[in-house]
Amino acid sequence: MTRSICILGSTGSIGVQTIDVAKRLGIKVVGLSTHKNVDLLIEQARDLDPDILCIGDEKYYTLLKENFPDKIIVTGQEGLISVATYPAADLIVNALVGISGLVPTIEAILAGKRVALANKETLVTGGKIIKKIISRKQGKDSHPILIPVDSEHSAIFQCLVGEDKKNVKKIILTASGGPFRGKKLKDLQSVNIEDVLKHPTWTMGKKITVDSATLINKGFEIIEAMFFFDKKCDDIDVVIHPQSIIHSMVEFVDGSIKAQLSYPDMRLPIEYALTFPERGKAVAAPLDLVKIKNLTFEEPDFDTFFLLKIAYECAKKGESYPIVLNAVNEEAVKYFLEGKIGFVDIMNYVAKIIESHERQKVESINDILEIDMEARQKFKNLVEGEKS
Repeated sequence: MTRSICILGSTGSIGVQTIDVAKRLGIKVVGLSTHKNVDLLIEQARDLDPDILCIGDEKYYTLLKENFPDKIIVTGQEGLISVATYPAADLIVNALVGISGLVPTIEAILAGKRVALANKETLVTGGKIIKKIISRKQGKDSHPILIPVDSEHSAIFQCLVGEDKKNVKKIILTASGGPFRGKKLKDLQSVNIEDVLKHPTWTMGKKITVDSATLINKGFEIIEAMFFFDKKCDDIDVVIHPQSIIHSMVEFVDGSIKAQLSYPDMRLPIEYALTFPERGKAVAAPLDLVKIKNLTFEEPDFDTFFLLKIAYECAKKGESYPIVLNAVNEEAVKYFLEGKIGFVDIMNYVAKIIESHERQKVESINDILEIDMEARQKFKNLVEGEKS
């Protein structure tokens, strides 16, 4: 079982819950990072007494050094890498939001660390390269280097324990449907930020909550699942499951289906990632099926939530397409949360840029970062051009 961890993104929703689980399990937190939530980082550091602290925004370096003169204080991307490769950590929990999580994941793997991955962008943008790195580092009988934290991929991961992957016919990702399940596109024209952030079953950060409302988060999960579980996107289905009790399923060649069930509580997949291949003590409430009574399923509405259809297309085309999809969506969500564009604009802008994109080969991390930067600039040019 894991004895010590570093948490990248410790002040976000997943990071905070990881600290709770680690304390319950008696796991030492030796490293923490945040972008700019310095007050919470200081509070966490006083509680946990880690060895190394990273602040993304360099202007807070002096404040941290004044509060913790005996600790290692690092900043920026290089600081994240220092935390991701910190020698005293058995496991690195990557709970960062955005493409900033890609390079630290790669550096952690190269340093021989296991990574509990909650950062979608790592595999969405860099899955091809990471898969090659892992194939070189992974021994045949060793435990997985990359362990999923997202509830859906954790569910699949759990269903596959003890199974031969050649017997897997299909992966079935479940989705709550978000706050606008059952709505049509015309109904979404006037929704505001408050409406979008009212997720029916999960409490998450703002970015992923918006992605859940457009269903693009499920598109990203399709791409992740392709790399996590070595499947083609045609072998990955999405089904709407409003109760969020079944977190995902695996269908086998004999027709049987395995599913992982629990109440929607991220502490459970976090705990599994920290304790794998063992199981820790229960941190989440046990499931009472009698009280639940009904578990229902629907097909996704690809016409209203057309980004899910676009994500499937990007997954099939591969190479630069998922990188552009991620970059433009990330910028569009940021603009939406800043009140600069509307909710439906997120989907429309992503669709426009993907439609005009020409596939580029991806061979290196630099390729990924360049394509990402170009896509973000293209989005900004498009928005500013329409405003002028």
